[in-house]
Amino acid sequence: MLKVRQRGNESVQKMLKRFKKLCEKEGLNKEIKKNSYYEKPSQRRRRQLRKAQRQALRKQRQQKSR
Repeated sequence: MLKVRQRGNESVQKMLKRFKKLCEKEGLNKEIKKNSYYEKPSQRRRRQLRKAQRQALRKQRQQKSR
């Protein structure tokens, strides 16, 4: 759980900005969007397969460039 404490006489807007940055850094926004709708198991497998293919391609490109 993320907590933001007020620093000195910091405004609420600055605290909210820091909180949003922390949420983004932790990846909460992505997780919330991912879980906001139901994803069929076949779609999940397909998405994971595409992700693995992209990662393999990137790895291959990095090895070629060295």
